[in-house]
Amino acid sequence: MTLGFESATRLAARIRAGEISARELTDYFIGRIEKHDGAINAVVVRDFERAREAAAHADDAQARDESLGPLHGLPMTIKEAYDLAGTPTTWGIPDFEKNVATADAAMVASFKAAGAHFLGKTNVPINLADFQSYNDIYGTTGNPWDTERTPGGSSGGSAAALAAGLTGLESGSDIGGSIRNPSHFCGIYGHKPTWGIVPDEGHALPGMDAPTDIAVVGPMARSAEDLALCMDLVAGANRFQRGGWKLALTRPDWNRIEGLRIAVWPTDDVAPVATEVADRVQQVADRLAQKGATVSDTARPSFDVMRASETYIAMLNGVISAGMPDDVFAAMQAGAAGLDPNDRSFTALSVRAAVQSHRDWVRQDHARARLRLAWRAFFDDWDLLLCPVTATPAFPHDHSPAGTRQLEVDGVAQSYFQQIFWAGLITVGHLPSTIFPTGPSASGLPIGLQAVSAEYNDYGCIDFARLAADEFGGFAPPPGYDD
Repeated sequence: MTLGFESATRLAARIRAGEISARELTDYFIGRIEKHDGAINAVVVRDFERAREAAAHADDAQARDESLGPLHGLPMTIKEAYDLAGTPTTWGIPDFEKNVATADAAMVASFKAAGAHFLGKTNVPINLADFQSYNDIYGTTGNPWDTERTPGGSSGGSAAALAAGLTGLESGSDIGGSIRNPSHFCGIYGHKPTWGIVPDEGHALPGMDAPTDIAVVGPMARSAEDLALCMDLVAGANRFQRGGWKLALTRPDWNRIEGLRIAVWPTDDVAPVATEVADRVQQVADRLAQKGATVSDTARPSFDVMRASETYIAMLNGVISAGMPDDVFAAMQAGAAGLDPNDRSFTALSVRAAVQSHRDWVRQDHARARLRLAWRAFFDDWDLLLCPVTATPAFPHDHSPAGTRQLEVDGVAQSYFQQIFWAGLITVGHLPSTIFPTGPSASGLPIGLQAVSAEYNDYGCIDFARLAADEFGGFAPPPGYDD
């Protein structure tokens, strides 16, 4: 396999063994970015000279037989939404084009403390609010499997860079599937952590100082082993908790599929997925049953899924509307006043949720607590839930007004934002979810699935993804990106 497609774990091992220097590996990835990223446009902020300086420092340390950490000398990139000192953090918003970070985000600092260094930053949609990654500052990012299609969003540049072999490792963020749908669309691994266990400071625009409700930050990679290593490095207390809070995640002893209790949820009438996606869930389930897992396609948590979706949309749009300019928010209020109160479409729910009062939010918070308890009871009986990430494989770029967009699912038009259903069910429950590749669709595009488990069983999700790689092949590079 081309060096650029190896896992971060393997690349770091090569440096430790002296098979390649940090400077050589850094120059190698810079060369791949310069050769292959023109059509993809994933690494939109480039910091090559500082990366070379950091690589030279890593090599000097190695010559003294000193280790900088488990990622010693590894070159990587990171989502543009994180602060990386000396580089812009814009979230794709033109008004923040000159917002240059003066310090590193907590996630960046953790990776640097483990010995990694940064080649640059990867593209996002404006305000991180799309299943595509384009904006007026950096342009459009294409999917390496087909650059006429989206790599996903909002961590689309992250996933595209990993899939094309332009970086050793990445980190994204997720409130509506922003780690999960790019991982699915690009055929890589991603982990959405349990809410609140990975500090998100420095993943913010000016004025955003509190941990963001329901949003998480988490790793993206080309192997499940890399996800587990990253979680070892980045999980822990945030700046408000460090005085008296300690994280102690469980590590299940899952060495084989036999004996695992796995529920599968291939599709749902509220948000139907394409037949080939639902079939892939079932095909994976059948293989797991053959390997000795206990599998059920009828087990479900005890709640109304539409009500759960409404609670999620309320929480999501509360976060989104908090950052809106006053004039935009006033227009949303006016729009909400004219809505039919019985309209329960995704669009109507979103508009109403965006203008909720704090009283409304507190009520939704209690509803969320009931959902979390229902999920807890469900995972008393089941180790994992397998379900889709979104309705289809990667779709063609669509830059029409967001409110008018639709997505064709087996020839039937769906609301564009109905895709968020599968991410939202997991997000509102604060649950961890690992995306793992399962092979190509009929048209050759990747299909990834969610492996979901109970709150704080992050390593269980990741460990299952590691086991699944033996059955379904793991990461496979897109054609056309050899050295």
